[in-house]
Amino acid sequence: MDFNNIDDIKTAGFEGFKSMQQLFNDSSPLPSVKGVYLVLNIDKTPPAFLPVGTGGHFKGKNPNISLAELKANWVDKTLVVYIGKAGSDSSSATLKSRLKQYFGFGQGENVGHWGGRLIWQLASSHNLVVCWKPLLNDDPRTVEAQLIKDFVNQFGRRPFANLAD
Repeated sequence: MDFNNIDDIKTAGFEGFKSMQQLFNDSSPLPSVKGVYLVLNIDKTPPAFLPVGTGGHFKGKNPNISLAELKANWVDKTLVVYIGKAGSDSSSATLKSRLKQYFGFGQGENVGHWGGRLIWQLASSHNLVVCWKPLLNDDPRTVEAQLIKDFVNQFGRRPFANLAD
């Protein structure tokens, strides 16, 4: 899959393509099944980083990193800033439950969604677009790992907010 081509992402089975702000206001489009999701910077806007983001402090841990680290993590020339998953064979999480938790974390709630936390240090995080791929038979962990591997093959590094493979 070409991570810079919306049509290619759609052909790979991703749907939704709603802004964070739209989903903050109305999460009803999110499916209640397991799957994977992408957070996209559709217009490839150069990032403006916040020294202190909007993310919650889960278990007292500060989710923020330095501006230098944010700049070092940024991947130019890609739409994808984060690849995430929801659910597994041993987890009942769904795209709806996981993304609502992720959005809550980004709005300052102290919920356990530590992955992708760098998104909340982007000044324009509410304008980012989320798309998702429901998975009825595949394990989201496996699909997410393959997507990250494919991204690394295309760009030489993980997406901006993916801190681990």
